[in-house]
Amino acid sequence: MSIWKKTSTLDQLNRQSENSLVRHLGIEMTELGDDYLVGTMPVDARTHQPMGILHGGASVVLAETLGSTAANLAAEAGHYCVGLEINANHLSSLRSGTLTGTAKAIHVGRSTQVWEIRMESDKGKSVCISRLTMAVLKA
Repeated sequence: MSIWKKTSTLDQLNRQSENSLVRHLGIEMTELGDDYLVGTMPVDARTHQPMGILHGGASVVLAETLGSTAANLAAEAGHYCVGLEINANHLSSLRSGTLTGTAKAIHVGRSTQVWEIRMESDKGKSVCISRLTMAVLKA
């Protein structure tokens, strides 16, 4: 059973990011399941820190993008979500390839939502785990 209260397609979700940091970093939504959202981000010069590895802040941008998008899809009509807090545990480094994140709800309430975003490399290696808390506001 789907947790989504609003309907959208991957194409619509990706188009809403035009002219934003999301597009600049090459983030794309790639899969929308009944209770999860998957997206990818290239690991390249745009997302590297000076040592030539994935910048932790870029991982957080992917996490917040996926979690915020999912939260807004799970919000009741007439409501929208904004971030309250995000944390990230960086588990391993990555020099190239694609970082894939999966956002799943931990809690979807009337006033708050909590999302877990797990990010991994092309080879399935855990790179980062993030938790995002969202406030649900009336439009």
